[in-house]
Amino acid sequence: MSFTGKATYDAGASLPELVDDVSDLVGLISPFDTPLLDAIGSPRFSAKSTRHEWFEDQLNPNFDAVNHGAGYSDSDTSIVVDDGSVFRVGDLVKPDAGEEIMQVTGISTNTLTVTRGYGGSTAAALVDDQKLTVIGHAALEGEDAASANYRARSRKENYSQIFTETVTISGSMDAVGLHAVEREFDYQVIQRLRELMRSLEQTVICGYKAASSPEGSASVRRTMGGLLQFITTVDDASAATLTEDILNASLRNVWDMGGRPTAIVCNGFQKRKISSFIQSSRRYEPESAALRNVVDVYESDFGVQRVVLSRWVPADKILLLDLDKLQVMPLQGRSFFVKPLAESGDFRKAQLIGEYTLEILNGGDGGHGVITNLATS
Repeated sequence: MSFTGKATYDAGASLPELVDDVSDLVGLISPFDTPLLDAIGSPRFSAKSTRHEWFEDQLNPNFDAVNHGAGYSDSDTSIVVDDGSVFRVGDLVKPDAGEEIMQVTGISTNTLTVTRGYGGSTAAALVDDQKLTVIGHAALEGEDAASANYRARSRKENYSQIFTETVTISGSMDAVGLHAVEREFDYQVIQRLRELMRSLEQTVICGYKAASSPEGSASVRRTMGGLLQFITTVDDASAATLTEDILNASLRNVWDMGGRPTAIVCNGFQKRKISSFIQSSRRYEPESAALRNVVDVYESDFGVQRVVLSRWVPADKILLLDLDKLQVMPLQGRSFFVKPLAESGDFRKAQLIGEYTLEILNGGDGGHGVITNLATS
């Protein structure tokens, strides 16, 4: 006789069922974890408006680049750069390659007049896009104060997005207790809340605010921008498999821009690649019954990064985040709550509502990074 799953012989076919035997647990396979939201933590304050704004500032840059397709010889003293406002007369400047030091003696818009091989250093040819770093300014004794040089703070914005689900339970269903579920209404509320939290984390990562009318209207839904929209320091891996060299190069790019990543956030595929970094140096300990092949914290030359495994990061991407510069905040008084709705019949109905936005400081100034277009197979 074939396996029927019944506890009594031929039960349910020719014999009546004696009793339903149902487990006191409900299996839940749909993932609802929100590791990135957990890592970011609770916001320091709530948003006061559906349009949330913040200011960003940065120090004056201390480097620029040569802007001349043919480059310059080691004797040229007139050099065109991308932005002449970076420099002042009296600056000592070091090209990215070589040992030469130059001194700026004059500035006309984006053209620098310089002394080559300053202080006996060895002059060398310059190429287009070569980095020029200001290593220090030399002021004249007794000279007047130089003109003030500062950058205007920039205003950034994001918009709040409404997340909502509905629960409807009949009066009969709400009155009875089922196996593993004491109150069906409460169970459904918990399930829908899990879905909303999942949706919030996905939006924090992949959400986009509208290019036009982002404030929304009665007919236009308001959406918030996510990390992938705000972060502009992006390294294209060109479909290469993730290696430690690729990861460190991206961490260095963020560090060079002034950022200090504290978290590496990735999907399961890239997490296994990161954990494989230690494979060549792994040692077997005979007295141990556990085999460990996992990297949860990555200590690099550019800081210590916690490795956060999130299902919701696209498989070909890795986020390099400074968690101290992130907040996921509710609109004031609009964190997730249950709102009972009017009943017009024999049922119970409620709406789950929450309205949130993302604040990401220095997303466009190198405070965070993304590695994209990684191999996924």
